[in-house]
Amino acid sequence: MTSLVLNPSSTAQWHDLVQDAQQITENKLNETLESYLVFLLMRFTNKPEIASTVLALDYLNSLLESKHNRREQLRNIGDQCLLFSGLFPQRAERKRVKISYFVHLGRNAYSELAHVDNKKTAHIYDDLSQGFIQLMDTLHAIRKLGNNHPDLSPFQAYDLWLETGSPMAAKSVASQNNNSTIMVHEDIKSH
Repeated sequence: MTSLVLNPSSTAQWHDLVQDAQQITENKLNETLESYLVFLLMRFTNKPEIASTVLALDYLNSLLESKHNRREQLRNIGDQCLLFSGLFPQRAERKRVKISYFVHLGRNAYSELAHVDNKKTAHIYDDLSQGFIQLMDTLHAIRKLGNNHPDLSPFQAYDLWLETGSPMAAKSVASQNNNSTIMVHEDIKSH
């Protein structure tokens, strides 16, 4: 009898990737954050147009919107900031801002959304604001899993660690510092 092999759904694939990334970060996301991250990744997989938005202007414009439009715009801002800070930190460099700019803007958008949204879902956005660094670190670990993207530069990692307290940025600083120390020792030995 032949066996039927089914490919897992894209949801299952993203979930597995997030699970693997959590092992790297040694930081378990709660169910709400994990689920939100999986569905965020699914939602933005085929949306390259998010790179062309000016998030600070969108944030300011959201303050003038009706309640429904404001919620949607704030959620999109928070989500995009999370993706930029975690998966696409090189965007910050291109836009000549620190990665922490996206962290602070995203956390503020989620926090504002928690105040604007109805009581049933406000806790989700409060969790997202509070867990932003964990989520960003999980996305950094996803970048590492692919090995197709460079790690943060030493300056980016150090700045992100100072500005946000990111454990992944701290590990990156430590490993880069350790590699520099090893290289200096090898240079001394060779002379």
